[in-house]
Amino acid sequence: MEKIRLKLLDSGNFLMEEAYKALRTNLQFCGKDIKTVAITSCDENEGKTTIVLNLSKELSQLGKKVLVVDADMRKSVVVGRNTSAANVTGLSEFLSGMEKVENSIYATQYDNFQIMFAGKYPPNPVELLSDPYFSQFLQMARDTYDYVIIDTPPLGRVIDAAVIASICDGTILVMDEGRTRIREAQEVVGQLKKSGGKILGVVKNKTRRTGKAYARKGNRYGYGYGYGYGNKRST
Repeated sequence: MEKIRLKLLDSGNFLMEEAYKALRTNLQFCGKDIKTVAITSCDENEGKTTIVLNLSKELSQLGKKVLVVDADMRKSVVVGRNTSAANVTGLSEFLSGMEKVENSIYATQYDNFQIMFAGKYPPNPVELLSDPYFSQFLQMARDTYDYVIIDTPPLGRVIDAAVIASICDGTILVMDEGRTRIREAQEVVGQLKKSGGKILGVVKNKTRRTGKAYARKGNRYGYGYGYGYGNKRST
């Protein structure tokens, strides 16, 4: 398996890494049957991809075998922003039958942490994700890995995330507290419910609160500014 090096935003910041550990713990408390997890947002630039990668790193450091699947085949930023890899194949090539699965998954510098990139932009992303071939792949991955974390396109823009959520064990919604409107969030939650997806919780990103940095209210997890996901670099 070819190895690539990931460049993770927030890596090395103690307070932020502690918040990712808290998110990791919350995910584990969702139950041992929660293994395939879709992570989506209402809109772009809410921190979804940064959270996917850092959460997966934290899970792998517990000895969990983790596969990240970049399912944003329309507008992925992972290769360009989070690696220096070039000419990689990924999900679109695999689902199109152009490449074998073993040639589409890459090891990283973190033990137990592997990744499948989005691949080249296909003309029919929703059709590829709706094909039984994708659900069969997720079932295979579920049997092989402890966690399969899927980075999806924003559900407020395209329907892809709802298609993915319908065949996952659960979904996490990332919200930028400073920009996501309540109505937008309600519409996304409604779409997830309509698809039959199980909502595990909401990560409130880039919060401006001071004082207590972490709080739990029902199934909502908030992370204070400067502690966890409160930076403006997340993508």
